Amino acid sequence: MSPRRHSLSTSIAHLHGDERTVGSPLNAAELVALRRTRRFGATGTMLMAIGALGAGARPVVQDPTFGVRLLNLPSRLQTVALTMTTTGAVMMALAWLMLGRFALGRRRMSRIQLDRTLLLWMLPLLVAPPMYSKDVYSYLAQSQISRLGLDPYRVGPAPALGLDHVFTLSVPSLWRETPAPYGPLFLWIGRGISALTGENIVLAVLCHRVVVLLGVGLIVWAVPRLAARCGVAEVSALWLGAANPLLLMHLVAGIHNEALMLGLMLTGTEFALRGITSAQPILPSLRANRRPDDAAVPASPLLRRASLNRRDWAPLAGLLAGAVLITMSSQVKLPSLLALGFVAMALGWRWGGDVRAFLLAGTSMAALAAAVTGLIGWASGLGFGWVFTLGTANVVRSWMSPPTLIALGTGQVGILLGLGDHTTAVLSLTRAIGVLLIAVLVVWLLLVVFNGRLHPVGGLGVALGITVLLFPVVQPWYLLWAIIPLAAWATRPNFRVAVIAVTLVVGIFGPTANGDRFALFQIVDATLASAVVVLALFLLTYRRLPWRELPRRPEAPPDGAPAEEPTPRPAAATDAYADSP
Repeated sequence: MSPRRHSLSTSIAHLHGDERTVGSPLNAAELVALRRTRRFGATGTMLMAIGALGAGARPVVQDPTFGVRLLNLPSRLQTVALTMTTTGAVMMALAWLMLGRFALGRRRMSRIQLDRTLLLWMLPLLVAPPMYSKDVYSYLAQSQISRLGLDPYRVGPAPALGLDHVFTLSVPSLWRETPAPYGPLFLWIGRGISALTGENIVLAVLCHRVVVLLGVGLIVWAVPRLAARCGVAEVSALWLGAANPLLLMHLVAGIHNEALMLGLMLTGTEFALRGITSAQPILPSLRANRRPDDAAVPASPLLRRASLNRRDWAPLAGLLAGAVLITMSSQVKLPSLLALGFVAMALGWRWGGDVRAFLLAGTSMAALAAAVTGLIGWASGLGFGWVFTLGTANVVRSWMSPPTLIALGTGQVGILLGLGDHTTAVLSLTRAIGVLLIAVLVVWLLLVVFNGRLHPVGGLGVALGITVLLFPVVQPWYLLWAIIPLAAWATRPNFRVAVIAVTLVVGIFGPTANGDRFALFQIVDATLASAVVVLALFLLTYRRLPWRELPRRPEAPPDGAPAEEPTPRPAAATDAYADSP
């Protein structure tokens, strides 16, 4: 790039608040603040891990801490253990918030600094008991059912294994009679873990945590690449998405299969978009008029619409690999299949944006998805029974789901007015309306992407956000379906503020019981004690941690400290939708 063109791009970047502005090396004060923030967060996750020995979702049998003097102590002091877990979660969330000072400003930490921070915060949680959920024990039981040659989509843990089985005993009573709602790929993996570990609960849980780590690794690999494709700084996207406290609390500590689903989905999306956008010459940008408040990135050229020809088949290898990965992710949990729809729309735009291209792209992706789904169902021996168990979780009445919350509120109003309890009937109506709205809005987003007016990554994130918002059942970790892809695309301050607020509220106040049942007085006592401890820590660390704005004047590194490398500028996006809103 010529110096004049580089200067012009830099001027535009400064004018619009460019996400891709080159950050200066952190000065000495910022380096010290970053290290202290990292340690503060690591201390929080260590407290979470220790508290989980008493407040976590420990197994009913084969508990390795049972009878061990020191390790068994937290289980005897459950209020103290709950206080430690809550305090640690708050510390980790606040450390993440402070870490944002080094991820969103013009002076950003390097990618390796963020990776080290995320790894350090995860380490204590890898050896801790499961937290915030007992779903992992359902995974073990359903995998064992499959290993025994029974159909996990027809029978639940209690009928298949018996009430006294080591896995059934740790499954919550609500799910002991219900069949598996997960895709055959996940249960196929679980069956392999069951064959490897037998009925050893601890070893099986650790193996499922390895699967979670694989999913998190795929997320960390894919998010910065999707962010560069959308013109977003990779450190900013990773901080908001991969380092999000909800991911650490519920995917790593909670051992949920969303980690594998999201990892495969995002990796597949990156491969597919790379294949779509790497074949043809370029033409000027689609959008001629940019608003000043848009994500201000230097205008990136669009790939030319072109008819399908032989030169396209080589990059289509990436497209096919991506489509296969996305379909595999849907065989863990079905909502991730939405990504394939947006990939198909991007492909249709690339192939000309007319009806013929729409039909060709849509049918080719649908046929590929059907083939991969059939292959997995046949190879795993689990077939397609999972299609009929997708509504298993609807028995839960989740207050985080607006359709469910409206129905519950309406039912209570009816009771107060003496009209009777019609909650179940209203619930069926509101949930049906929610599903219908999801279908209508997702179709509209697909068409917007097909017309080239929205980036497929942004369309996917918004579609998953709508799905979560209007889903019949919403769990705290479901929010990551939307947060992670949107972190790679959205740059508006209002969006980031909203994500930060939701993360802190749901992460800190959402879990009222960490896998076990606690009395109300224990929850209240633990909450008050945690508030006092966090307030004391705030007062003690006010001048040592970046609670307030850091010094802006660059300083020389302290003696003996290694010089920090400047944060590299993301490569210019070569995405067909890089200039979309």
